[in-house]
Amino acid sequence: MVRKMWKYRNPAINSNMVKTAAEQNNVPYILSNILLNRGIKSEDFGAFLSKSKKSVKNPMDMLDMEAAAERVVKALQEHEKIVIYGDYDVDGITSTALLYEFLLSRGANIEYYIPDRRDEGYGINIMAVNKLIRDGMKLLITVDCGITAIGEVEFAKLQGAEVIITDHHTCKERIPEAAIAVVNPKRPEEEYGFDGLAGVGVAFKLMLAVVMKLGLNTGEYFNKYVDIAAIGTIADVVPLVDENRVIVSKGLELLQEPKRPGLKKLFEIAGVGDKKVTATTVAFSLAPRLNAAGRLGTAVTSVELLLTDDEERAAKIAEELDRENRERQETEQKIFEETLEMIAKDTLFNKRKVIVLAREGWHGGVIGIVASRLVERFYKPAILISIEDGRGKGSGRSIDGFNLFDALSACDDLLTTFGGHAVAAGLSVNEEQINDLRDKLNKYADNILSENNMIPVVKIDCLLSGKNLNLATARLIAGLEPYGMGNERPVFGMKRTRVINISVVGAEGKHLRLTIEKDGVQVGCIGFGMGEYERLIKPGDEIHVAFRIDINTFREVEEVQLILSDIKVN
Repeated sequence: MVRKMWKYRNPAINSNMVKTAAEQNNVPYILSNILLNRGIKSEDFGAFLSKSKKSVKNPMDMLDMEAAAERVVKALQEHEKIVIYGDYDVDGITSTALLYEFLLSRGANIEYYIPDRRDEGYGINIMAVNKLIRDGMKLLITVDCGITAIGEVEFAKLQGAEVIITDHHTCKERIPEAAIAVVNPKRPEEEYGFDGLAGVGVAFKLMLAVVMKLGLNTGEYFNKYVDIAAIGTIADVVPLVDENRVIVSKGLELLQEPKRPGLKKLFEIAGVGDKKVTATTVAFSLAPRLNAAGRLGTAVTSVELLLTDDEERAAKIAEELDRENRERQETEQKIFEETLEMIAKDTLFNKRKVIVLAREGWHGGVIGIVASRLVERFYKPAILISIEDGRGKGSGRSIDGFNLFDALSACDDLLTTFGGHAVAAGLSVNEEQINDLRDKLNKYADNILSENNMIPVVKIDCLLSGKNLNLATARLIAGLEPYGMGNERPVFGMKRTRVINISVVGAEGKHLRLTIEKDGVQVGCIGFGMGEYERLIKPGDEIHVAFRIDINTFREVEEVQLILSDIKVN
């Protein structure tokens, strides 16, 4: 059992502020508290709750968007050959499918290209660009990649091709100036007003900008492609606030009855069936299967699934993706077990704040997932590196308070390439530099991370009493969906609750089931992976609980259920 620290999500929020905002907006106190905790100002409550398209910004307000849209229109008018150059994750897959399908529908002479993860790695590479130019490409549009491809863009320009960069990754000191447009909401000089778009969000905005240039109906095209944009946005774990909240909300509405044959078949094979499609459904049922092709094979398969109108072909691809996803899970588990063995033998593990593990033959397509599992297990930043022919390709994940991109920037003298975000990044490194990289990252971490940073935090929105544990509260909370980063599912605290009964469920008693009582109200709880608490508490004990409120439906009867995040025994 990992010790956790409870902290109020926003300690600066006080009861007077919550009450005033609640009265101004005519919303319940709890709802006001949750929204203020997420940094939403009182005057913005209405827009957040309505999830209105009015919150979607004009794409032309983004730097270089005007130039990008004009160049695409020129390519359409002159029937120049366009290539969409994407990435092999779900964000890149959906970005590629969205722009390709839209431009094809406007009569474009167009192809798409996604590099092979194992042979080519992430981003633009000169060999691919050279081949595309020889095949007649005049305009290259990157999606979800390209912001660091300075040399590759210069090469394309020298060979007579023009490049539009659309990306959302963190910019380095230089951007590809040889591109005719660099569209990235994270550009330091950008004044667009929201830098949290996923790669597919930027591609979506480029599509809308071209629609505007062509004098078409933006509402029609928004609705036509927002389902794909929502999938990529959810899968890339960007903040589900501002424009992303609208994109995901409207996209999920369409995904309740997906029109694309590929999505229908994927939903069926994932067992979603007639269930309500939520952001969680997409993140844990749909996205892993779309990702599986790019992790173990070629992401082109997943693009084809999104594009095909043939139901028989869609069913075949969905089955293939499901099979590859199961294979991915087996490969992932094998690597995870190997990392645990390496950690068990590492006498310095407890002294180090950053996990850096490397081995020959690890599959580069799944090491990022394993890194995430190590972060969850040990609450330390983790980087896994797959070695082949003396070269390492790594993938890292991080914790609150440790910006992984900044950390890798401090070690750039040891790296061949790197890129990413604060919480996730990729890198290339020569094998002989890996030990030095481990040492340097840990020295950097010693100056950044305190002991308290290494304790996982449960962020509490507010404390509740027993009278709040009802279906009305649960439905109120459900109205704040879609949940994700930036709009996490609310977690509440409740002190001095009495245990009525306790049991364990699941294989080997892995999960905890409780009934607790507070203020005369009894409620059932489930604690996933918390079965060990059964030996620490007994009926009649007083405990403190952190939890999410859910609605459990059994035989068409709804009742409140608490999903436990943590228990404090004393």
